[in-house]
Amino acid sequence: MISSLHGVVLHAASDQVVVEVGGVGFSVFVPVDVAHTATVGEQLRLHTSLIVREDALTLYGFADRAELEIFGLLISVTGVGPKSALGVLSHLTVDQIADAVTAEDDAPFRRVSGIGPKTAKLIVVQLAGKVHPSATTRMPASSAAGDIVSQVAAALVGLGWSEKVATEAAAQTAEEATETESASVALLLRRTLALLGPAQGGPSRG
Repeated sequence: MISSLHGVVLHAASDQVVVEVGGVGFSVFVPVDVAHTATVGEQLRLHTSLIVREDALTLYGFADRAELEIFGLLISVTGVGPKSALGVLSHLTVDQIADAVTAEDDAPFRRVSGIGPKTAKLIVVQLAGKVHPSATTRMPASSAAGDIVSQVAAALVGLGWSEKVATEAAAQTAEEATETESASVALLLRRTLALLGPAQGGPSRG
């Protein structure tokens, strides 16, 4: 079982990276935010799940163990395969998934490509009691700041970025922004777009 990889990125695509470890290149399917931040020539550590099929051995990699554990839970749901589970983790953070399950809200899952209404409902039902929102989720310094970050994230979603990428990018930018930028939706959005950049050929929908 290959449970983790740590090596140099040889290639990065929209949903896949190749990581060289000990002279061997491992092809790994990853969420879009991991693919977006992976830089050729730089080190990357992934927590991985090896899926064994009759005709293939496929690696799926994640930035942290929380995502890996959610991936394991998702593929245990009837009708959810590894690619669909990866799609969910490309569009939603671990806490967003936990919040949706806790609230019995299948709408976030229905917005993921490849997840139909029946499967979305099954995710909520079968993951009930197995996932919980993190008590350590980073919160904005004030409700006003949080509202601005939320507006920036919503704008990014409107431009085609996934909820997960939009939420994480807006939060990261807010932490690094100046006081003036943090107080303006337009300025914070501009800085966040600069952070996301055009490297992936425009917004990625996962």
